[in-house]
Amino acid sequence: MCGGRGTRLDTEVEKPLFRIGGVPMVERVVGALEDSSAERIIAATSPNAPDTGSHLDVPCIETPGEGYVADLDAALNDDRLSRPVLTVAADLPLLDGEIVDCVLDEHSGGSLSVLVPASLKRELGVSDDTTFEDGDREVAPTGVNVVGDGSDDAWLTRDRRVAVNVNTLADARVAEQWL
Repeated sequence: MCGGRGTRLDTEVEKPLFRIGGVPMVERVVGALEDSSAERIIAATSPNAPDTGSHLDVPCIETPGEGYVADLDAALNDDRLSRPVLTVAADLPLLDGEIVDCVLDEHSGGSLSVLVPASLKRELGVSDDTTFEDGDREVAPTGVNVVGDGSDDAWLTRDRRVAVNVNTLADARVAEQWL
């Protein structure tokens, strides 16, 4: 998923092409997927990030750019995809093949949402503006999911590789520290 506007990042560079450690975030994510057991990589782009698709050396699905959920829905309805589908946000510069494989190993059918405790995001010093209650704990989505048919499940992890989404310049500084 690499078609977001990135308005909170407050930069002229398209969010997926924003550099962490000198490398565009989307390249880091593609590299993590290449280093994993994921079978193929297809990027979901949008008019909000027009240079990202041409920058990538993977097939792209053009989505309308109407927000994450609408773009995800458009991508999932593309004939090139069949479920289950691993979805990964382009703003996860710490992602690597090992954690991607952990997510795939946790998936046992249906859909899987990868969550982290909201407290971990606060401990790391990254933005936590999208949190919700899951039972008796406050959690945050990571931007990594498996979308399948059937029941929904969640995997709660304390792994910073999926906890550090870069949404702001402060988040980018935190990510740089952990590279």
